[in-house]
Amino acid sequence: MVQSYNNAYDKRGTHEGFVRGELHFVDGSVLHLREFVDVETAIDRLMYVHQYMGAGQTLIFRYNNTGHHKKLNLGTYPHHKHDGSEENVIAAEPQSLATVLAEIKRLVKLP
Repeated sequence: MVQSYNNAYDKRGTHEGFVRGELHFVDGSVLHLREFVDVETAIDRLMYVHQYMGAGQTLIFRYNNTGHHKKLNLGTYPHHKHDGSEENVIAAEPQSLATVLAEIKRLVKLP
């Protein structure tokens, strides 16, 4: 299912770090991910973005916790999901990378 991937880690402090990566799937779709984490006592994702794009660079979905949709009064604010477009913003609990990959697995079209 995964054709190729790349990732990078950047230590930002004693317990903080930035993780960035891309997973390229066999149907041409791509998952872009970024997480800023603090691991002092547990893994705390201070910032995250999991953006899944179709082969034609169209947004399929994006989970993130950027606080720019406060006016929508989402019950999960600042956590939310862009589902199918930038404008379609819905409430969503934070998703683990494993959960995001399971969602993508259901969507990837195998050759």
